[in-house]
Amino acid sequence: MRESNVAGCGLFSDYHTHPQGHRNRRYTVELLQPWVEAARKLGLTDIAFTDHDRYREGVDFDEIERLREKNPDVKIRAGIELDNDPVHSAAGRKWVEKNWDKLDFVLGSVHFLERRDQMFDSVPDGAAQFEGRDIDALYADYFRRVREMAGTGLVDCLAHLDLIKIHGHRPHANIGGLVEETLDLIRERNLAIELSTAGWRKPVKELYPQREIIELAMRKQIPFTTASDAHSHAQIGEDFPRLSQLMAQMGIQEVCTFDRHRRAVHLLWAQSSRSSCESSAGASAPSVCDGKGRAKPSR
Repeated sequence: MRESNVAGCGLFSDYHTHPQGHRNRRYTVELLQPWVEAARKLGLTDIAFTDHDRYREGVDFDEIERLREKNPDVKIRAGIELDNDPVHSAAGRKWVEKNWDKLDFVLGSVHFLERRDQMFDSVPDGAAQFEGRDIDALYADYFRRVREMAGTGLVDCLAHLDLIKIHGHRPHANIGGLVEETLDLIRERNLAIELSTAGWRKPVKELYPQREIIELAMRKQIPFTTASDAHSHAQIGEDFPRLSQLMAQMGIQEVCTFDRHRRAVHLLWAQSSRSSCESSAGASAPSVCDGKGRAKPSR
């Protein structure tokens, strides 16, 4: 049975939610309010709306502002999930650039491999893309695409970093080199990665990313967000008590949040937080830093 409140577990933020689901629905207070109420019921105090960029026309920043005024006790972040959709991503990137100053948070993700008409993580149909294929080659292709997304300069955080495993296909070769190269770029770009409970409800039945990747990210001092990838307000904060327990076991003591792309790192299980306007080397950056040690997009 799902926990009725996650506040006791120490986690307070969900930075991957989809109020539109997988269709265009214009943001209204009526659409978004149930998400805030669900978060409040769970004890969450900081949430980000991150619909896919192909549904960007539904995002209404004025409605988000009205929602904030109605719910001052919950920090509500305007976000988007920018993926590598071969049909829509070019327009999505332009939209992100245009609305950069209105957005708090941009997730980067990879949902497409070779097929232009289907996300490989569609369940169950996407599994057909793996049939009879060289799984090692698919993993290499996937992480190459993740690095391309990390290098766009348009994202704050990478979503479900090892989504390629969703259907349970595992590489035969050691992918340590692929992961290391990918995390090195993420660290160089001073990005975060999410700890996503969505994997636990998918066929792979495993957190995104897997423990070994999390451990390597910790050694590289890459910050984490916490995420459910909820496509219904009933899924917000899903499995957060379980996630909190795993984080405690692994020694993860901090999570980060974003406000106009400016990152703040919060110490869990304690009433303190610190600004994380840092360069890729970890040193304090000038006060004009946008939170990730890079200039805002200016294409």
